[in-house]
Amino acid sequence: MTERERLRATFGTDAARYHRARPTYPAELFAALHGDRVLEIGPGTGQATLPLTALGSVTAVELSPDLAAIARTHAPRAHVVVADFDEWEPDGEFDLVVSATAFHWLDPDTRMARCARALRNGGTLAVISTHHVAGGTEQFFADVQELYERWDPGTPQGFRQPAAGTVPFELDDSPFFEPPEFRRYEWERDYTAETYVDLLLTYSNHITLPTRDELVAGIGRLIDTRYGGRITKRYLTQLATAVKAPAD
Repeated sequence: MTERERLRATFGTDAARYHRARPTYPAELFAALHGDRVLEIGPGTGQATLPLTALGSVTAVELSPDLAAIARTHAPRAHVVVADFDEWEPDGEFDLVVSATAFHWLDPDTRMARCARALRNGGTLAVISTHHVAGGTEQFFADVQELYERWDPGTPQGFRQPAAGTVPFELDDSPFFEPPEFRRYEWERDYTAETYVDLLLTYSNHITLPTRDELVAGIGRLIDTRYGGRITKRYLTQLATAVKAPAD
């Protein structure tokens, strides 16, 4: 098992927490998507699946049975399949293939080709990525660096969240698709110490960290003692869309 495969399997270890803590996506993002027949890759517990069902019929392919079970309840109109997309074969051609904060977990050598095979001619691939950027309670994110450097040896020294405008657009170059279009959405969300720790424990690098209990306990204390029990986190959501190129 590769490191990528090991880490992507961690999200189903606490499906209830994942559903409770993970943020959704900006509503205006879904207004940019179109297609009667939609394939979603890596829906998790259905944060993007539910709004996608407003477009048409949705088939969602999820690796974790526990995450998939919640997605079926959260987005009951979607058809949720438990499978590894790297091995799964679609049963037809889709108008739209969407992956929300999951595309980077797919096999980089095959993911573009597999998405192209799932699309009809002229269909669209939409890749949604989420980034943590400068903003919100900025001093907190400077202060918390000390805790990461103490409890996570892989933390870069002096790390700071990047400005949103410096985050590069992301989509693999591929002969299977026309040049992509990109959109950015910046937004913020408030957290208490409890809800922020809950969120952190849905990230694979925190789940697998041997000293995660010490780290998140320190972060919770920092929020409660220096920030009145509440912080604001700024997000950047990027949407990359590319139309399937015509066959030669």
